[in-house]
Amino acid sequence: MIEGGRSVVMQESAALARMASGLGLSFQTAAEWILGAAGRVITCGVGKSGHMARKAAGTFSSTGTPSFFLHASEAVHGDLGMVTPADIVLLYSQSGETDEVVRLFPSIRDLGAKTILITGRETSSGAWEADLVLNTGVTEEACPHNLAPTTSAIAMSAMSDALAVAVMEARGFSRDDFARFHPSGALGKRLLLRVSDVMRPVGEIAVVAPDTDVLAVIREMTRASVGVACVVENGAYRGLISEGDLRRHLLAHTEKLTGTASDMVNPGAATTVRDLLAVEALEAFQNHPKKIGEMPVVADGVLLGLLVLKDLLRAGIV
Repeated sequence: MIEGGRSVVMQESAALARMASGLGLSFQTAAEWILGAAGRVITCGVGKSGHMARKAAGTFSSTGTPSFFLHASEAVHGDLGMVTPADIVLLYSQSGETDEVVRLFPSIRDLGAKTILITGRETSSGAWEADLVLNTGVTEEACPHNLAPTTSAIAMSAMSDALAVAVMEARGFSRDDFARFHPSGALGKRLLLRVSDVMRPVGEIAVVAPDTDVLAVIREMTRASVGVACVVENGAYRGLISEGDLRRHLLAHTEKLTGTASDMVNPGAATTVRDLLAVEALEAFQNHPKKIGEMPVVADGVLLGLLVLKDLLRAGIV
């Protein structure tokens, strides 16, 4: 079974390599049509090819090209009303003879939209009808009976991805543009969420002056339910006192609670800034030489808040 699985993957990857080497002027023309279209990219198909078409519509839409999926069977029952002369209709049929797809060409042509067929047969009825053909070059499926759409489906998906990414790059579609189209879920949060969205404000953390005695520092940390205290003097951030700093101080003064915050403060403790992406702040926690759980958020020497590692994890960026 392992060898059989490996054979399928190798056959499909070889087909993709052949398709990649064969990309040429027709691919460039298709990308230019899509880039210059005043309307939408409408993907259309049935069966497994329809699944690839539906996936392609999602990829185009999320990368800056307005797109939607049109089921070929529903199209002839009124849904062709969605098509306008400004649209590009991207049709999917491995054989190029799928009846539900082929019969759409005359109607789409009458509506004034351009058609691009993704197929494995350049000499098919669909290829004859289409304005432009993108040939995947797939003549044999990975299915041992050469029946189940396997290699052809993968090739259609890869061709669609190649088109979408080529157009995205030509359009100058940026990381920030991508983030606006993915505001929810872990992906959106990784692209949009910043330290300022997750940090605890000054009023909710432990803040002490340099002359605050040890017992008062402990009380302030307990009140804020956080494992650190930030030391601030005349409005300026001076450093951090961690629970480890506190323990080490108490062990050095076992006879009584002596000293002040200035005796425990670590002025070199790691800090962060409010505009940093939350996922980058998480990387800073992970890459720090010591295992830390908090970072003060500082700007121009002023304490703005506290970033807590467990708050980052709760935010859902991983």
